[in-house]
Amino acid sequence: MNRKALLWLSLIAAVAVIVAYQAVRGSAGDRPDQFGARADIPTVQPGSDVLAGITVVPQRIRRYDYRRAAFGDAWDDDNDAPGGHNGCDTRDDILNRDLVDKTYVSTKRCPDAVATGILHDPYTNATVVFQRGARVGASVQIDHIVPLAYAWDMGAYDWPYRRRLRFANDPANLLAVAGQANEDKSDAQPAVWMPPNKAFWCQYSMQYIAVLRGYELPVDQPSADVLRQAAATCPTG
Repeated sequence: MNRKALLWLSLIAAVAVIVAYQAVRGSAGDRPDQFGARADIPTVQPGSDVLAGITVVPQRIRRYDYRRAAFGDAWDDDNDAPGGHNGCDTRDDILNRDLVDKTYVSTKRCPDAVATGILHDPYTNATVVFQRGARVGASVQIDHIVPLAYAWDMGAYDWPYRRRLRFANDPANLLAVAGQANEDKSDAQPAVWMPPNKAFWCQYSMQYIAVLRGYELPVDQPSADVLRQAAATCPTG
């Protein structure tokens, strides 16, 4: 089966796993359920606590020793995340998953890399034209839903290297978004930044929570409040 078919099947599987979220804690290292940018809106069971099983701490304490290199090269194909070791780096994989109306080009790193495409940006609801290139390509960037620096502050500093590498390249924690929106977010937690497109708050909060749960990361109390409020915009199951 070729790479395009595999990526298409993975997107179908990602959409298929969207179910009513109840408070079920994943084991250490479990892969969080993955939402693509065009996934259906998840449902929440009435009366359930979407953060059940996740440790809530009073606040984020910045360590100031965060370094991007602690999570490996950006972007890496030699990792244990779903999609790793497929001949193309993680950025190429996410562009292929999240963009539409794509054309392809063969590069040294990827035989089937996205050359052009259209992004329907979930963060701003804008339509962004992508064209591969050192400068023009920056109009579309890959965001870590749970930022690397936030994860570092909340406990990833103590993880083994391979776990950090997996986290940085896990498609469940990645979205193709408008470049300016990604820069505006930076490493901010939900208490500080939420997508300007409020229609996406349900999906954003539920995926944020899924990543926290899957990697056993705590959340700061102000962000927990925001995530609960955002999850309340989801339809009930």
